[in-house]
Amino acid sequence: MNSSSLPAATQSLFTELSVDPEKGLSPQEAQKRREAYGPNALETAKQESLLTLLVLQFKSLIVYILAAAAILSFLLGDTLEGYAIATIILINAGLGLTLEWNAGKSMQALRSLGDTKARVWRSGKMHEIPSQEITRGDLLLIEAGDVIAADAILFEMNQLEVNESMLTGESLPVAKSLQRNSDEENHPPNRLYKGTLVTAGNGRAVVTGIGTETELGKISNLVAEAKRNATPLEAKLDVLAKRLIWITAGLAVVYLIVGLLYHRQPLELIETAVALAIAAIPEGMSVVATIALANGMLQLAQKKVIVKRLSSVETLGSTGVIFTDKTGTLTQNQLTVHQLQLGNSMDTFGSSETIDLPATDLLRISVLCNNASASEDESIGDPLEIALLNFAEQRGLSIEALQKTYPRRAEIPFNSDSRIMATLHQVKHSFYVVAVKGALEEVLKRSTNVSETDKLIQLSESMAAEGLRTLAFAKKELFEKPANDFAEADLTYLGMIGFLDPARTEVTPTLEACRRAGIKVIMVTGDHPTTALTIATQVGLLTANEKRAITGKELTDLFAKADKTELMDCRVFARVSPQQKLDLIELYQHTGAIVGMTGDGVNDAPALKKADIGIAMGLRGTQVAAETAEMVLQDDSFTSIGTAIAQGRVIFENIRKFVLYLLSCNLSEIFVVTVAGFLNVEAPLLPLQILFINIVTDVFPALALGVGKDNRDVMQHPPRDPQMPLLSSGDWRALLVYALVMTASVLGVYYAGIFGFDLSPQEANNLVFYTLAFAQLMHVFNLHSERSFFVNEITQNRYVWGAIGLCMLLLIATYTIPFLRQVLRIEPVLGTEFLLILAGGLLPIPIIQLIQRLGILR
Repeated sequence: MNSSSLPAATQSLFTELSVDPEKGLSPQEAQKRREAYGPNALETAKQESLLTLLVLQFKSLIVYILAAAAILSFLLGDTLEGYAIATIILINAGLGLTLEWNAGKSMQALRSLGDTKARVWRSGKMHEIPSQEITRGDLLLIEAGDVIAADAILFEMNQLEVNESMLTGESLPVAKSLQRNSDEENHPPNRLYKGTLVTAGNGRAVVTGIGTETELGKISNLVAEAKRNATPLEAKLDVLAKRLIWITAGLAVVYLIVGLLYHRQPLELIETAVALAIAAIPEGMSVVATIALANGMLQLAQKKVIVKRLSSVETLGSTGVIFTDKTGTLTQNQLTVHQLQLGNSMDTFGSSETIDLPATDLLRISVLCNNASASEDESIGDPLEIALLNFAEQRGLSIEALQKTYPRRAEIPFNSDSRIMATLHQVKHSFYVVAVKGALEEVLKRSTNVSETDKLIQLSESMAAEGLRTLAFAKKELFEKPANDFAEADLTYLGMIGFLDPARTEVTPTLEACRRAGIKVIMVTGDHPTTALTIATQVGLLTANEKRAITGKELTDLFAKADKTELMDCRVFARVSPQQKLDLIELYQHTGAIVGMTGDGVNDAPALKKADIGIAMGLRGTQVAAETAEMVLQDDSFTSIGTAIAQGRVIFENIRKFVLYLLSCNLSEIFVVTVAGFLNVEAPLLPLQILFINIVTDVFPALALGVGKDNRDVMQHPPRDPQMPLLSSGDWRALLVYALVMTASVLGVYYAGIFGFDLSPQEANNLVFYTLAFAQLMHVFNLHSERSFFVNEITQNRYVWGAIGLCMLLLIATYTIPFLRQVLRIEPVLGTEFLLILAGGLLPIPIIQLIQRLGILR
């Protein structure tokens, strides 16, 4: 090619890169540059090993306390207790390790985009090489179907179009040119980007960036740098663990002081301190939380929502802001014919209305002037052309018959100067038809039958304002073969077609539900502001009076302002960059909001990772987005996000409920042991008995609460404040009252056994063990949220009844199986004493119900 015809900037680039545009690099020079600049590959992310993940499972305050209790048990010779506690620690660690072995995959997915072959021009010849061997200054040869292997600048092209949606979010292919357009600062039309797809045409380009220097490489760095915050549930459980430590430490100190005042043996005091430590820590809490979240994951998977991280299920429940893409999430991601305008008429009609003869002529031309192919199995070509073929077939036209009747003899491809495409068809020996489509202004200039050009242009602008993309069509009939410029004049204007990616009809009620639930939904798209506003209005994201969309260019200035009110008030952002998506997420996170972010492309990966809950599209999304996100929508529907948020809220309420249950049970154990110590009574519960109650009889009812269904409408109130603790001050008051009532009942049975039945302390110990276990089982019925005691979400939960039945069988086993009786040091109990156990276990229920009805706990 003649390099003098290139733009001056491109000519200087060849000089800067020391490359001949006619010959390219020599193999020797290419090798030198590969050694100097490195391979054309993205950096490898360091993935955490299994050993590292295993170690992380033990970094928990609760685990530290349990480990200390286990060590003390071994030192004191209570090896059975030590092994039991150690087993619980290992079970928790194993579950966590198994469920978190999916970290570090995002960078692997990014690198897989580069595992392709590429054609380069070296020493005047074409060479096909692995894309990793491309270096700066190489001349790339590209054509339709190629994945571009490196960032480059075009210096030769023929009708080149590239799908850059993975970087920009723009759904339509981008027409390339050799000139840089100053209005397109982010992605100039003469630039090509690694990882994007050539959809039409061919060309040559000089490589300017490889590996991490490319736009794709910069995004991979953003993914690596974006830090993932701890989820609300993780933070709340950590706070709860710290509070439990202080409670345990305080009670142990007081108990030791009182014990010394009573001149009790230090060894006995240490054993009781171990019992207190075990009683204070709800060993089953982590296991139950894990299973409750896993159950939520399973339920969501059945609704086409895949959650990859357990705690993300709960995060959804506290989400207050959702940044959503437009294409495919709020819309159907399928361009369709929406409106037609015929001839000189200023009227338009919808695509579902009756087609008359002029409209049929328009559709015939739209099929002939078309390079796409569409079938039930696969559609190939420009999305607008595919939409034309689909619409024509829906209206009864046979594509194959038309192409046979009107065989193509010539084509004038679309280009950015003429802005039209034209094809020449020979019908008979000396009869020809010219089919033309393109920009309305260009088609009207070449047409002779238009009387009101200005009005047609105004109509086109109004269609664009409604979010439609428009194409104009014309034809010409000739009785002899025309010259090469057969589309430049004497055309007959046929009409205009408007295309739309329709909004998903099911999105509107979901957005309304989000609004009622206090969730702010914000559209962030790479599409045109007008199109974004139109869709936002159609789905109900904006009202008819709201017409404000902030573009990426405006964002830079707005972020620089101290007052962020305008940014916070806007709900539609268009033409934004990956970094700007990160900035918007951080803006809301700094206000304390829990932020969700949807995405499907490589450009979305950093924002998906930075958000508290990243949501990827499973149907149209890239592998990078799916593996970076916490959640994947298999149907790409925004409605599924609403379903997931509701499920997340139910899960949190279930977790709050079973934590309240476990802690009230554990606190009752603490009070029983502590009060007995203050009264100088021999320890009424042994450490292993407490561990049995915590692990066996407490866990199963808690698990039933964790997987239950909440009957309240969880989407009728705002999201929880993420700073709010897991248990409110009212919950702690209730917890204290529950524990005190059960403690009083259990100690009452103890003293009744001692003084009423003349039992030994060891025999009275048995009464305390069984009464406390039974009282805690029955306590599950005190945690209902509805007014009725007999008909509520607890009594209607079949898992609760199953858990109680199982625990009763296990308690019977401790008495009837000799080995268990020996381990737990159980003495025979008389029948009359069983009545005492039954009364002591049931008595807390009416007392607590009375307290609840009197409103004392509010």
